[in-house]
Amino acid sequence: MLNYTKNIRAAAAQISPVLFSQQGTMEKVLDAIANAAKERVELIVFPETFVPYYPYFSFVEPPVLMGKSHLKLYQEAVTVPGKVTQAIAQAAKTHGMVVVLGVNEREEGSLYNTQLIFDADGALVLKRRKITPTYHERMVWGQGDGAGLKTVDTAVGRLGALACWEHYNPLARYALMAQHEQIHCGQFPGSMVGQIFTDQMEVTMRHHALESGCFVINATGWLTAEQKLQITTDEKMHQALSGGCYTAIISPEGKHLCEPIAEGEGLAIADLDFSLITKRKRMMDSVGHYARPDLLQLTLNNQPWSALEANPVTPNAIAAVGDPELPETIEALPNNPIFSH
Repeated sequence: MLNYTKNIRAAAAQISPVLFSQQGTMEKVLDAIANAAKERVELIVFPETFVPYYPYFSFVEPPVLMGKSHLKLYQEAVTVPGKVTQAIAQAAKTHGMVVVLGVNEREEGSLYNTQLIFDADGALVLKRRKITPTYHERMVWGQGDGAGLKTVDTAVGRLGALACWEHYNPLARYALMAQHEQIHCGQFPGSMVGQIFTDQMEVTMRHHALESGCFVINATGWLTAEQKLQITTDEKMHQALSGGCYTAIISPEGKHLCEPIAEGEGLAIADLDFSLITKRKRMMDSVGHYARPDLLQLTLNNQPWSALEANPVTPNAIAAVGDPELPETIEALPNNPIFSH
């Protein structure tokens, strides 16, 4: 059985990337981990696709003009494994900290919105890809699969993770809930859409905490005025790259455990008392005593997706090709419903 008596200290990082630089952004991640360690943090969550940076260009540039920006993202994207994962793994191990990091992952000719979880010993225990990129993001990333819809046991407890509007897919959330996540890690881009995005995030993440009966740690990114100019010189578009930040830590009862961060860079830090999970689930366990699997059940295809499935040709199959006993045409098959009258 899982441990529901522990207490751990967690942090959500609201932070700016170094635009167009994998190395620069990675160094900011390492600095944030070191600073969190000084506060005795045991788990830290970073924003969506933070390394090297979220593809804000795709939100403000028409597709016909975004080729150059897209190719630059390919150049700076993260390979798994690679130097970024090695550096973060070492930092996690050095500080005994669980790290949840969003990256733009490159696998050969495709990019993916990928969430990485490193355990406190530096082991990469989860690599999952956003199952459906949202709206403009479909021009940038490929789709993930059900293999990543799983929880992982770590030094701080059982973790699940989703990115941005995956939280509007109730079946994706339920897949993690049914695996008894104790801490849910949410990642959003931040600095987009305005206050309405902040309001929607808060409703969504607090609801998940209540419905799942788990802690929620949510991290969003932040853009400075100078960075908005780097993304687009069209100042009319800067409003679309403002607001929309909500870096927060929420209890299983839907309460904020520290003041959410809506502007600027910073760490939201709080202590998580796992007895609150039991307190909430005693009243309503949506995957236990409050579930009705005899009426409603979720089916999950958790097989990794692949473009190639190679079936070996067996000797029996080769022999069957030339078997004179086999009918040569579909009409010769007995009781063929296509030709029966």
